[in-house]
Amino acid sequence: MAKPAVEPITDEELPAFCRFLTTHLSDERSSEQWAEAFRQDWGMEKPNHGFLIRVEGQIVGGIGAIYAQRLIDGKPERFCNITSWCVLDQYRSQSMRLAIAVTSQSGFHFTDLTPTEVVSKTLQFLKFKPMNERQALFPHFIWPHNLPTAVRIITHPDQIEKCLLAEDSRAYRDHRHLPWLNHLAVGFPGAYCYLVWRRTRLKGVPGAYILAASSPELFLKYRIALGSHLLLKHGLLFTRVESRLLPEVPKPSIELSGFRNKVFRSETLSESDISNLYTEIVALDL
Repeated sequence: MAKPAVEPITDEELPAFCRFLTTHLSDERSSEQWAEAFRQDWGMEKPNHGFLIRVEGQIVGGIGAIYAQRLIDGKPERFCNITSWCVLDQYRSQSMRLAIAVTSQSGFHFTDLTPTEVVSKTLQFLKFKPMNERQALFPHFIWPHNLPTAVRIITHPDQIEKCLLAEDSRAYRDHRHLPWLNHLAVGFPGAYCYLVWRRTRLKGVPGAYILAASSPELFLKYRIALGSHLLLKHGLLFTRVESRLLPEVPKPSIELSGFRNKVFRSETLSESDISNLYTEIVALDL
């Protein structure tokens, strides 16, 4: 039997890899839906779409990668987001070769925001660090919106882009085509916070899960007005957000725990710098 070969997933190989994922990882997505996630154009030239293992011409495993470039503190940073690691049982001994291949690429910060417990432990062996998994939950209250000093909530697509700062506007353009995401801007002219959120439920109660806030400080400042909007316009009773993304946990709120740790590897960034945007969470609606 030929030795399993590790190869980069090129544009030409991507459809075959995605068919492999549909067959062996999850048939909830078609191969084209998988491919669309990896084809996201997020600000940089991709070196590959991950790596695969091939034996006698057949794909027997692979690990996907979604690449993006973001500005953090005014500096461009390149990210490699690892996802969809799948290897057939008889070739599991080759799995580590995939992880080493993707993480040996230089010039990237690496993340995996939806690892299984086994994947998380494996990546921590490769010097990935677990992030704080706790989430803050706070209730919504009705708040007057018709006062002259009332916080503005912008939800019209064209108006959102116009009111945001340049980098926030770019993030909005990069994600507005994904139908499962909700977008808004909250604040005042010159001090808007861009938010990406989606619906969630906790014990059957509807709420909003905040995926990203361009300014955590402004998000906390405007959270009561935002909660009132989400309650009155969408019937949502609470907001939930990862504690690691906040400068402090607001009051009144509770912190939930017991979630699986997201992991990352970076020599210069902290966990608060790691966004859910530009990752498999938004590309695959996870």
